[in-house]
Formats: sequence, C-alpha cells, structure tokens
Amino acid sequence: MSVARYTGTAIALHWAVAALILATFPLGLYMTELKLSPDKLRLYSYHKWIGVTVFLLALARIAWRLTHRPPPHDPAMPAWQRGAANAAHVLLYVLLLAVPLSGWLYSSAVGVPTVYLGLWQIPDLVTRNRELADTLKVVHKSLTATLGVLVIVHAAAALRHHFVDRNGVLGRMVPFVRPRPGARS
Repeated sequence: MSVARYTGTAIALHWAVAALILATFPLGLYMTELKLSPDKLRLYSYHKWIGVTVFLLALARIAWRLTHRPPPHDPAMPAWQRGAANAAHVLLYVLLLAVPLSGWLYSSAVGVPTVYLGLWQIPDLVTRNRELADTLKVVHKSLTATLGVLVIVHAAAALRHHFVDRNGVLGRMVPFVRPRPGARS
C-alpha cells in the first residue's frame, strides 16, 4: 500500500527546521539563566544564528509549499481534522517567521547586533529602546511558548494518526515509516 509523500525538498526542510527548533528551545532556556559572561554571550550568538536560519528555512519552506502541492489528506479523515491540520500548518508557518522576527526586534531594541555566523551583521530593525525591549522580550517568550505547544500538538497528532488511526499520515513526512497493516492511504 503506497502513501502519497511530501517531496524530498519539503521533507528535508521540515526536519531541518524541526532539528533547529529542538536545539534552540533548551538553549534559550539555559542561556537566559546564566550570569553575564563570555559563555553566555557566545550562547546568545548561537541562539540568534539558529533563529536566523529557522527564519530563512521557513521562507524557503513557504515558497516550496506555495509552488508544490502537499499530498492529499486521508479521504476518511473527518473534515474537522483536515481543517484543524490546515489551520495548525498555517499557524506553524506564521510562528516560524514571527518567533525569529520578534527575537531580532528584541535584540535590536536592546542594542545588541546580530552577526550571523560571526560573519554578517544583520541590520537592526528598531533603534535601542529599553521600554520596547521589555515588551519585545515578553512577546518573544510568548510566541516561543505558543510555538512549543503547537509543535507538541503537531507531533502528538502525527503519532495518533500512525498508532491509533493507522492511516499512514506519518509516512507522508517520514519516508522510512511504512503504513501499518490495515492502514488506509
């Protein structure tokens, strides 16, 4: 039984972004608790580099998605689940842009430039402003928490489709996953 899969490019972009998000969440939590030191500044740089990379990969993923149709949903999937899946994907894309953008704005408002990979200084989006920085810090943390919850829901839904519904949905994005016996495609 075959399952309609995403393209190799879509799969690569998906898992690259997923890996970067999984790396930067704990990094972000850890680095904020450190006392000011060269190590803390280095970790902040890594965090920013990951954020810029996620932003760029999200743009690439959105461009790819706009020019390459995703595989169809399982026809047996209820309409509310298809709608929820589509809404979740749209919100994921929005957050994959908004979280790094809010971090970039925050960094600009604090007055600490972002030098991508230690090579290219990215222009500040706003001038240094402590009050704005305080607001943007809350915005960045809130958007990040929302992204974290949505990623967990997204992963849980994929696992539910695989282990409970047995419909092959997980195999659309994970090429080495085969449909379970009795799966609907």
